[in-house]
Amino acid sequence: MTALAVTGATLARVLRDRTALFFMVLLPVAIIVVIGVTVSGFDQFRIGLVPAAQAGPVARELTSDLQEAPGLRTRTYDTPDDARTALRRAELDAVVMVPNGLDADVRAGRSVSVPVLVEPSGSAGHGAVSSVSAVVAEHAARLQAARFASDETGGPFDDTLALARTAERTASPIVVRSETVNGQSDFLPLGYSYSTPTMLVLFVFINALAGGAAIVQTRRTGVYARALAAPVAARTLVFGETIAYLLLAVLQSLLIVGIGALAFDVAWGDPLAAGALVTVWALVGTGAGVLAGALFRTPEQVHAIGPALGIGLGMLGGCMWPLALVPDWLRSAGHAVPHAWAVDAWTTLLSRDGDLAAILRDLGVLAAFATALLTLASLSLRHRLTTSAGA
Repeated sequence: MTALAVTGATLARVLRDRTALFFMVLLPVAIIVVIGVTVSGFDQFRIGLVPAAQAGPVARELTSDLQEAPGLRTRTYDTPDDARTALRRAELDAVVMVPNGLDADVRAGRSVSVPVLVEPSGSAGHGAVSSVSAVVAEHAARLQAARFASDETGGPFDDTLALARTAERTASPIVVRSETVNGQSDFLPLGYSYSTPTMLVLFVFINALAGGAAIVQTRRTGVYARALAAPVAARTLVFGETIAYLLLAVLQSLLIVGIGALAFDVAWGDPLAAGALVTVWALVGTGAGVLAGALFRTPEQVHAIGPALGIGLGMLGGCMWPLALVPDWLRSAGHAVPHAWAVDAWTTLLSRDGDLAAILRDLGVLAAFATALLTLASLSLRHRLTTSAGA
Protein backbone atom coordinates (compact mmCIF):
# COMPACT_ATOMS: atom_id res chain seq x y z
CA MET A 1 0.00 0.00 0.00
CA THR A 2 1.41 3.39 -1.00
CA ALA A 3 0.90 6.74 0.67
CA LEU A 4 -1.37 7.81 -2.19
CA ALA A 5 -3.58 4.79 -1.57
CA VAL A 6 -3.90 5.86 2.06
CA THR A 7 -4.74 9.37 0.88
CA GLY A 8 -7.43 8.08 -1.48
CA ALA A 9 -8.98 5.89 1.19
CA THR A 10 -9.07 8.75 3.69
CA LEU A 11 -10.63 11.15 1.18
CA ALA A 12 -13.28 8.59 0.24
CA ARG A 13 -14.09 7.98 3.92
CA VAL A 14 -14.41 11.68 4.69
CA LEU A 15 -16.49 12.44 1.60
CA ARG A 16 -18.95 9.68 2.57
CA ASP A 17 -19.33 11.15 6.05
CA ARG A 18 -22.34 13.49 5.92
CA THR A 19 -21.53 15.06 9.26
CA ALA A 20 -18.00 15.90 8.12
CA LEU A 21 -19.31 17.35 4.85
CA PHE A 22 -21.80 19.49 6.76
CA PHE A 23 -19.09 21.08 8.90
CA MET A 24 -16.57 21.33 6.05
CA VAL A 25 -18.87 22.64 3.31
CA LEU A 26 -22.43 23.53 4.25
CA LEU A 27 -21.82 25.30 7.57
CA PRO A 28 -18.99 27.60 6.36
CA VAL A 29 -20.86 28.37 3.14
CA ALA A 30 -24.08 29.16 5.03
CA ILE A 31 -22.33 31.46 7.51
CA ILE A 32 -20.33 33.22 4.80
CA VAL A 33 -23.42 33.78 2.65
CA VAL A 34 -25.36 35.15 5.63
CA ILE A 35 -22.49 37.52 6.44
CA GLY A 36 -22.22 38.53 2.81
CA VAL A 37 -25.91 39.33 2.52
CA THR A 38 -25.87 41.17 5.86
CA VAL A 39 -22.91 43.43 5.11
CA SER A 40 -23.60 43.88 1.40
CA GLY A 41 -23.57 47.60 0.67
CA PHE A 42 -22.14 48.36 4.11
CA ASP A 43 -19.68 50.81 2.55
CA GLN A 44 -22.40 52.67 0.62
CA PHE A 45 -24.86 55.37 1.69
CA ARG A 46 -28.56 54.66 1.17
CA ILE A 47 -29.98 57.49 -0.90
CA GLY A 48 -33.60 58.15 -1.77
CA LEU A 49 -33.84 59.86 -5.15
CA VAL A 50 -36.87 61.93 -6.22
CA PRO A 51 -36.46 62.79 -9.94
CA ALA A 52 -37.78 65.99 -11.44
CA ALA A 53 -41.43 65.79 -12.54
CA GLN A 54 -40.59 67.13 -16.00
CA ALA A 55 -36.97 66.11 -16.37
CA GLY A 56 -34.91 67.44 -19.25
CA PRO A 57 -31.51 66.17 -20.42
CA VAL A 58 -29.60 67.97 -17.66
CA ALA A 59 -31.87 66.65 -14.87
CA ARG A 60 -31.77 63.12 -16.31
CA GLU A 61 -27.98 63.26 -16.47
CA LEU A 62 -27.75 64.34 -12.82
CA THR A 63 -30.09 61.51 -11.85
CA SER A 64 -27.94 59.03 -13.77
CA ASP A 65 -24.75 60.33 -12.14
CA LEU A 66 -26.24 59.81 -8.68
CA GLN A 67 -27.43 56.31 -9.53
CA GLU A 68 -24.03 55.28 -10.88
CA ALA A 69 -21.92 56.78 -8.09
CA PRO A 70 -19.95 53.92 -6.45
CA GLY A 71 -20.42 55.22 -2.90
CA LEU A 72 -24.19 55.58 -3.16
CA ARG A 73 -26.95 52.96 -3.18
CA THR A 74 -29.96 54.77 -4.61
CA ARG A 75 -33.65 54.00 -4.63
CA THR A 76 -36.06 56.05 -6.68
CA TYR A 77 -39.32 57.38 -5.21
CA ASP A 78 -42.28 58.77 -7.13
CA THR A 79 -43.18 61.48 -4.61
CA PRO A 80 -41.28 63.51 -2.00
CA ASP A 81 -43.67 62.31 0.70
CA ASP A 82 -42.77 58.66 0.08
CA ALA A 83 -39.06 59.49 0.31
CA ARG A 84 -39.54 61.48 3.52
CA THR A 85 -41.44 58.58 5.08
CA ALA A 86 -38.60 56.18 4.25
CA LEU A 87 -36.12 58.65 5.74
CA ARG A 88 -38.10 58.91 8.97
CA ARG A 89 -38.18 55.10 9.20
CA ALA A 90 -34.37 55.03 8.98
CA GLU A 91 -34.55 53.16 5.66
CA LEU A 92 -32.43 55.89 4.06
CA ASP A 93 -29.46 58.02 5.05
CA ALA A 94 -30.53 60.98 2.90
CA VAL A 95 -33.03 62.06 0.25
CA VAL A 96 -32.01 63.96 -2.89
CA MET A 97 -34.72 65.98 -4.64
CA VAL A 98 -33.86 66.95 -8.21
CA PRO A 99 -35.40 70.42 -8.87
CA ASN A 100 -38.19 70.51 -11.43
CA GLY A 101 -36.85 73.61 -13.20
CA LEU A 102 -33.24 72.44 -13.35
CA ASP A 103 -32.88 72.51 -17.15
CA ALA A 104 -34.51 75.91 -17.56
CA ASP A 105 -32.45 77.48 -14.77
CA VAL A 106 -29.19 76.08 -16.14
CA ARG A 107 -29.89 77.36 -19.65
CA ALA A 108 -30.82 80.77 -18.25
CA GLY A 109 -27.58 80.93 -16.26
CA ARG A 110 -29.36 81.03 -12.92
CA SER A 111 -28.00 79.46 -9.73
CA VAL A 112 -29.56 76.12 -8.82
CA SER A 113 -29.78 74.43 -5.42
CA VAL A 114 -30.30 70.67 -5.06
CA PRO A 115 -32.14 69.94 -1.78
CA VAL A 116 -30.74 67.06 0.32
CA LEU A 117 -32.83 65.95 3.29
CA VAL A 118 -31.39 64.15 6.33
CA GLU A 119 -32.65 63.20 9.76
CA PRO A 120 -31.08 65.37 12.51
CA SER A 121 -30.31 62.27 14.58
CA GLY A 122 -29.00 60.21 11.67
CA SER A 123 -25.32 59.36 12.18
CA ALA A 124 -24.71 58.69 8.47
CA GLY A 125 -26.57 61.73 7.18
CA HIS A 126 -23.63 64.14 7.03
CA GLY A 127 -21.43 61.57 5.32
CA ALA A 128 -24.18 60.96 2.77
CA VAL A 129 -24.47 64.71 2.13
CA SER A 130 -20.73 64.91 1.44
CA SER A 131 -20.89 62.05 -1.06
CA VAL A 132 -23.92 63.55 -2.80
CA SER A 133 -22.25 66.96 -2.89
CA ALA A 134 -19.23 65.48 -4.63
CA VAL A 135 -21.42 63.99 -7.37
CA VAL A 136 -23.40 67.23 -7.77
CA ALA A 137 -20.18 69.30 -7.85
CA GLU A 138 -18.76 67.15 -10.64
CA HIS A 139 -21.99 67.53 -12.60
CA ALA A 140 -21.99 71.31 -11.97
CA ALA A 141 -18.40 71.63 -13.22
CA ARG A 142 -19.46 70.04 -16.50
CA LEU A 143 -22.36 72.51 -16.82
CA GLN A 144 -20.12 75.47 -15.99
CA ALA A 145 -17.66 74.44 -18.67
CA ALA A 146 -20.49 74.17 -21.19
CA ARG A 147 -21.89 77.58 -20.15
CA PHE A 148 -18.48 79.23 -20.47
CA ALA A 149 -17.94 77.73 -23.93
CA SER A 150 -21.42 78.78 -25.01
CA ASP A 151 -20.87 82.38 -23.85
CA GLU A 152 -17.46 82.61 -25.53
CA THR A 153 -18.38 81.05 -28.88
CA GLY A 154 -22.06 81.92 -29.05
CA GLY A 155 -22.88 78.30 -29.82
CA PRO A 156 -25.94 76.46 -28.55
CA PHE A 157 -25.70 75.27 -24.95
CA ASP A 158 -26.59 71.69 -25.85
CA ASP A 159 -23.69 71.53 -28.33
CA THR A 160 -21.16 72.89 -25.87
CA LEU A 161 -22.49 70.53 -23.17
CA ALA A 162 -21.86 67.60 -25.51
CA LEU A 163 -18.31 68.89 -26.08
CA ALA A 164 -17.82 69.19 -22.31
CA ARG A 165 -18.91 65.57 -21.83
CA THR A 166 -16.51 64.40 -24.54
CA ALA A 167 -13.62 66.39 -23.08
CA GLU A 168 -14.35 64.97 -19.63
CA ARG A 169 -14.24 61.39 -20.92
CA THR A 170 -10.99 61.85 -22.83
CA ALA A 171 -9.08 64.07 -20.39
CA SER A 172 -6.83 62.50 -17.77
CA PRO A 173 -8.35 63.20 -14.35
CA ILE A 174 -6.34 64.74 -11.55
CA VAL A 175 -6.05 62.19 -8.76
CA VAL A 176 -5.52 63.24 -5.17
CA ARG A 177 -3.47 60.65 -3.30
CA SER A 178 -3.09 60.78 0.47
CA GLU A 179 -0.30 59.07 2.35
CA THR A 180 0.34 58.82 6.07
CA VAL A 181 4.00 59.38 6.85
CA ASN A 182 5.50 56.57 8.96
CA GLY A 183 2.13 54.92 9.21
CA GLN A 184 -0.02 52.34 7.50
CA SER A 185 -3.54 50.96 7.67
CA ASP A 186 -4.05 47.86 9.81
CA PHE A 187 -7.63 47.32 8.70
CA LEU A 188 -9.05 45.04 6.10
CA PRO A 189 -11.57 46.53 3.65
CA LEU A 190 -15.09 47.19 4.83
CA GLY A 191 -18.01 44.85 4.43
CA TYR A 192 -17.68 41.39 2.99
CA SER A 193 -14.12 41.99 1.84
CA TYR A 194 -13.22 42.22 5.54
CA SER A 195 -15.16 39.16 6.67
CA THR A 196 -14.20 36.66 3.98
CA PRO A 197 -10.42 36.39 4.57
CA THR A 198 -10.87 36.14 8.32
CA MET A 199 -13.58 33.50 7.88
CA LEU A 200 -11.20 31.55 5.64
CA VAL A 201 -8.53 31.63 8.34
CA LEU A 202 -11.02 30.68 11.05
CA PHE A 203 -12.96 27.90 9.31
CA VAL A 204 -10.00 26.14 7.69
CA PHE A 205 -8.31 25.86 11.08
CA ILE A 206 -11.44 24.81 12.98
CA ASN A 207 -12.41 22.17 10.43
CA ALA A 208 -8.86 20.86 10.33
CA LEU A 209 -8.99 20.39 14.10
CA ALA A 210 -12.39 18.75 13.88
CA GLY A 211 -11.05 16.46 11.15
CA GLY A 212 -8.73 14.94 13.71
CA ALA A 213 -11.75 13.04 15.04
CA ALA A 214 -11.66 10.82 11.93
CA ILE A 215 -8.06 9.88 12.69
CA VAL A 216 -9.02 9.01 16.27
CA GLN A 217 -11.95 6.93 15.03
CA THR A 218 -9.72 5.10 12.56
CA ARG A 219 -7.30 4.30 15.37
CA ARG A 220 -10.05 3.03 17.64
CA THR A 221 -11.60 0.76 15.00
CA GLY A 222 -8.27 -0.95 14.40
CA VAL A 223 -7.85 0.09 10.77
CA TYR A 224 -4.30 1.27 11.37
CA ALA A 225 -3.43 -1.91 13.27
CA ARG A 226 -4.60 -4.08 10.37
CA ALA A 227 -2.70 -1.93 7.87
CA LEU A 228 0.47 -2.20 9.93
CA ALA A 229 0.05 -6.00 9.99
CA ALA A 230 0.57 -5.86 6.23
CA PRO A 231 3.92 -4.70 4.84
CA VAL A 232 3.02 -1.02 5.35
CA ALA A 233 5.31 1.31 7.25
CA ALA A 234 3.93 3.68 9.87
CA ARG A 235 5.49 6.62 8.07
CA THR A 236 3.51 5.70 4.94
CA LEU A 237 0.25 5.87 6.89
CA VAL A 238 1.23 9.19 8.47
CA PHE A 239 2.27 10.71 5.15
CA GLY A 240 -0.88 9.51 3.40
CA GLU A 241 -3.17 10.90 6.11
CA THR A 242 -1.30 14.22 6.08
CA ILE A 243 -1.67 14.61 2.30
CA ALA A 244 -5.39 13.80 2.54
CA TYR A 245 -6.07 16.45 5.16
CA LEU A 246 -3.94 18.97 3.28
CA LEU A 247 -6.04 18.44 0.15
CA LEU A 248 -9.24 18.86 2.17
CA ALA A 249 -7.96 22.13 3.66
CA VAL A 250 -6.97 23.45 0.22
CA LEU A 251 -10.34 22.48 -1.27
CA GLN A 252 -12.20 24.23 1.53
CA SER A 253 -10.05 27.33 1.04
CA LEU A 254 -10.75 27.36 -2.69
CA LEU A 255 -14.48 27.01 -1.97
CA ILE A 256 -14.44 30.08 0.28
CA VAL A 257 -12.33 32.04 -2.21
CA GLY A 258 -14.68 31.11 -5.05
CA ILE A 259 -17.83 32.09 -3.16
CA GLY A 260 -16.31 35.42 -2.17
CA ALA A 261 -15.13 36.21 -5.70
CA LEU A 262 -18.15 35.01 -7.68
CA ALA A 263 -21.06 35.79 -5.37
CA PHE A 264 -19.84 38.93 -3.60
CA ASP A 265 -17.13 40.34 -5.91
CA VAL A 266 -14.32 40.03 -3.35
CA ALA A 267 -10.90 40.85 -4.84
CA TRP A 268 -8.28 38.56 -3.30
CA GLY A 269 -5.28 40.61 -4.37
CA ASP A 270 -2.17 39.36 -6.15
CA PRO A 271 -2.97 35.78 -7.34
CA LEU A 272 0.52 34.42 -6.66
CA ALA A 273 0.66 35.85 -3.17
CA ALA A 274 -2.91 34.78 -2.36
CA GLY A 275 -2.20 31.25 -3.61
CA ALA A 276 0.95 31.00 -1.50
CA LEU A 277 -0.91 32.27 1.57
CA VAL A 278 -3.79 29.81 1.07
CA THR A 279 -1.32 26.93 0.70
CA VAL A 280 0.77 27.80 3.75
CA TRP A 281 -2.33 28.29 5.88
CA ALA A 282 -3.66 24.92 4.72
CA LEU A 283 -0.38 23.39 5.92
CA VAL A 284 -0.85 25.05 9.31
CA GLY A 285 -4.37 23.69 9.58
CA THR A 286 -3.25 20.24 8.46
CA GLY A 287 -0.56 20.10 11.11
CA ALA A 288 -3.05 21.11 13.81
CA GLY A 289 -5.64 18.57 12.62
CA VAL A 290 -3.26 15.61 12.42
CA LEU A 291 -1.81 16.54 15.81
CA ALA A 292 -5.32 16.55 17.29
CA GLY A 293 -5.92 13.11 15.78
CA ALA A 294 -2.74 11.83 17.41
CA LEU A 295 -3.20 13.34 20.87
CA PHE A 296 -6.91 12.90 21.66
CA ARG A 297 -8.25 9.55 22.79
CA THR A 298 -11.87 9.76 21.61
CA PRO A 299 -13.69 11.56 18.77
CA GLU A 300 -15.92 13.17 21.38
CA GLN A 301 -12.91 14.89 22.90
CA VAL A 302 -11.96 16.29 19.51
CA HIS A 303 -15.48 17.57 18.84
CA ALA A 304 -15.75 19.12 22.30
CA ILE A 305 -12.32 20.74 22.54
CA GLY A 306 -11.31 21.33 18.91
CA PRO A 307 -13.91 23.93 17.84
CA ALA A 308 -13.67 25.78 21.17
CA LEU A 309 -9.89 25.89 20.85
CA GLY A 310 -10.12 27.02 17.22
CA ILE A 311 -12.55 29.81 18.03
CA GLY A 312 -10.46 30.96 20.98
CA LEU A 313 -7.29 31.10 18.91
CA GLY A 314 -9.21 32.88 16.14
CA MET A 315 -10.43 35.53 18.55
CA LEU A 316 -6.92 36.00 19.93
CA GLY A 317 -5.47 36.18 16.42
CA GLY A 318 -7.82 38.84 15.07
CA CYS A 319 -10.39 36.80 13.13
CA MET A 320 -13.28 38.47 14.98
CA TRP A 321 -11.96 42.04 15.09
CA PRO A 322 -8.84 43.88 13.87
CA LEU A 323 -5.95 43.61 16.29
CA ALA A 324 -5.29 47.31 15.70
CA LEU A 325 -8.31 48.00 17.94
CA VAL A 326 -6.96 46.14 20.98
CA PRO A 327 -4.27 47.20 23.48
CA ASP A 328 -0.63 46.68 22.57
CA TRP A 329 -0.13 43.81 25.03
CA LEU A 330 -3.10 41.92 23.60
CA ARG A 331 -1.88 42.56 20.06
CA SER A 332 1.50 41.10 20.99
CA ALA A 333 -0.19 38.10 22.61
CA GLY A 334 -2.28 37.61 19.48
CA HIS A 335 0.85 37.20 17.38
CA ALA A 336 1.80 34.19 19.49
CA VAL A 337 -0.73 32.23 17.39
CA PRO A 338 -0.56 31.76 13.61
CA HIS A 339 -3.96 33.31 12.95
CA ALA A 340 -2.65 36.85 13.54
CA TRP A 341 0.10 36.41 10.95
CA ALA A 342 -2.38 35.09 8.40
CA VAL A 343 -4.76 38.02 8.99
CA ASP A 344 -1.83 40.45 8.73
CA ALA A 345 -0.89 38.94 5.39
CA TRP A 346 -4.43 39.26 4.06
CA THR A 347 -4.49 42.85 5.30
CA THR A 348 -1.36 43.58 3.28
CA LEU A 349 -2.79 41.97 0.16
CA LEU A 350 -6.26 43.52 0.31
CA SER A 351 -5.74 46.90 1.97
CA ARG A 352 -2.31 47.84 0.67
CA ASP A 353 -2.27 46.10 -2.74
CA GLY A 354 0.68 44.02 -1.55
CA ASP A 355 2.42 41.32 -3.55
CA LEU A 356 4.37 38.18 -2.66
CA ALA A 357 7.42 40.17 -1.54
CA ALA A 358 5.28 42.25 0.81
CA ILE A 359 4.08 39.22 2.79
CA LEU A 360 7.29 37.19 2.83
CA ARG A 361 7.80 37.78 6.55
CA ASP A 362 4.27 36.65 7.35
CA LEU A 363 4.65 33.62 5.09
CA GLY A 364 7.95 32.78 6.78
CA VAL A 365 6.39 32.85 10.24
CA LEU A 366 3.42 30.78 9.06
CA ALA A 367 5.80 28.31 7.41
CA ALA A 368 7.63 27.97 10.72
CA PHE A 369 4.32 27.28 12.51
CA ALA A 370 3.41 24.74 9.81
CA THR A 371 6.78 23.00 10.05
CA ALA A 372 6.57 22.76 13.83
CA LEU A 373 2.98 21.48 13.82
CA LEU A 374 3.55 18.98 11.01
CA THR A 375 6.73 17.65 12.60
CA LEU A 376 5.11 17.27 16.01
CA ALA A 377 1.98 15.74 14.44
CA SER A 378 3.99 13.23 12.40
CA LEU A 379 6.08 12.12 15.36
CA SER A 380 3.05 11.89 17.66
CA LEU A 381 0.89 9.95 15.20
CA ARG A 382 3.72 7.60 14.30
CA HIS A 383 4.38 6.95 17.97
CA ARG A 384 0.66 6.35 18.56
CA LEU A 385 0.49 3.88 15.64
CA THR A 386 3.51 1.88 16.69
CA THR A 387 2.55 1.57 20.36
CA SER A 388 -0.48 -0.22 21.77
CA ALA A 389 -1.63 -1.13 18.24
CA GLY A 390 -2.50 2.49 17.47
CA ALA A 391 -5.05 2.86 20.27
